[in-house]
Amino acid sequence: QVQLVESGGGLAQPGGSLRLSCTVTGLTLNEYCIAWFREAPEKDREVLSSISRRDDSAYVEEFVKGRFTISRDIAANTVYLQMNNLTPEGTGVYYCATAFPLADWLCPRVIAAYSNWGRGTQVNVSS
Repeated sequence: QVQLVESGGGLAQPGGSLRLSCTVTGLTLNEYCIAWFREAPEKDREVLSSISRRDDSAYVEEFVKGRFTISRDIAANTVYLQMNNLTPEGTGVYYCATAFPLADWLCPRVIAAYSNWGRGTQVNVSS
């Protein structure tokens, strides 16, 4: 049974940083895509970043590029999302999820492609 558990959320000030963790059990981390999503209040869930089989396959959406970084620790079966220079628009529930890769270097960007989800971790960005 595949399980994903997010952690690391909390309160951050604008301009601050948080590192989210997604610990996965039940599958081999570098055989699937792992992606991070955000669901802001009254907005649709959106993809932020993903990583496929290859170590160099990290992808970050344009609107968070330069501020968010995805990485993973295969031995710990954990994927991280480092978030720097946070803004109030970063407030929301952050989820991680798994999908079959489109290629060793490419993950889907469609939410419907992701089948296993964690319960999310709340991030609040406020002064």
